[in-house]
This record gives sequence, C-alpha cells and structure tokens, in this order.
Amino acid sequence: MAVSGEALKRLVAEGAVTDLRDAEKQLQPASVDLTVSRIFRFCSAGAIDFDNSERKMAETEEVAFDEKEWALLPKGAYKIRFAEAVRIPSDMCAITFARSSLARCGCDLYNGWWDPGYEGRGESVFIVHNEHGIRLKKGARVAQLVFFGSEGEAKELYKGMHHKENL
Repeated sequence: MAVSGEALKRLVAEGAVTDLRDAEKQLQPASVDLTVSRIFRFCSAGAIDFDNSERKMAETEEVAFDEKEWALLPKGAYKIRFAEAVRIPSDMCAITFARSSLARCGCDLYNGWWDPGYEGRGESVFIVHNEHGIRLKKGARVAQLVFFGSEGEAKELYKGMHHKENL
C-alpha cells in the first residue's frame, strides 16, 4: 500500500527525500514530485549482460539550459537527473511514475524501482515522442515518487553500482 498523507510528510521530514525546491508544491497526497536538475543525450550504445561482467553504460553528454533555464529537446531519448536526494528506508521501496502532464505534451518518463537502502540522486530515461519536441525548464516537476511499505525490514540493503550516485 502506498504511503500517503501525514505518514508521507513524516517520512520526508525524516530525510527520505531532501533538497526539495518547494515542499508545499512537491508533496502530493500519495507521492513526492521530483524535479529535473540535469539533462543528458545519449552518445553511444550501452551493453547489458546477465552478471554485469560485460555491462557498459551508454556514454552521454550534457544538454545545456539557456540563460532562462530552458532546454529545447527534439524528439528522442534522454537521461535526466533528479535534483532531490532520496534515501529509501530499510522497510520500504519506491517507484517513480511520470507526471501526467508529460503525456499531454507527447513525452514519457520510464518508471524506476528504488530498493530498500538506496541513497542518491536518481536518474531516469526521458522520451520525447512529440515530433515538435518539448521545452523543459530546469526544476520542472516531471516524476512522482511513490513509497510502499514492505513486510518487515530488508535483511540486505541496496548496494548496487548506483548506490550513493550523484551525491
């Protein structure tokens, strides 16, 4: 069941999500809005295998925001970094969902799974389907982070390659 209301406010106050730009706007009834801090375009192929022995992340280059903090993104796939730092408690997990306004502009954000113990400034794939592109402002609210309780505390916490990323 999703964490909501006062329980969500308490969770955020305890440090599950920090560096909020405006907590009043970003705290929703059952989620926390995450905002864009950086945008990257893909410049190479990545490689994914079973045991990560041959895994290679795709190379990227940063997309610059203009002097008014806007970026014009043509149709294509991008990687975005969230501004907020996230710390998933040992008895919870979370999922990011795209805010519905993205779909109304012809864009999409891939869902992400956040394991117990993850800490970092997460990243997601941002897809522009719209033939005309999209203007995306730095600090735009693009994702909703939804926390879920798990049955008891995880015995092992996340320690993967993305642990403490971008902190």
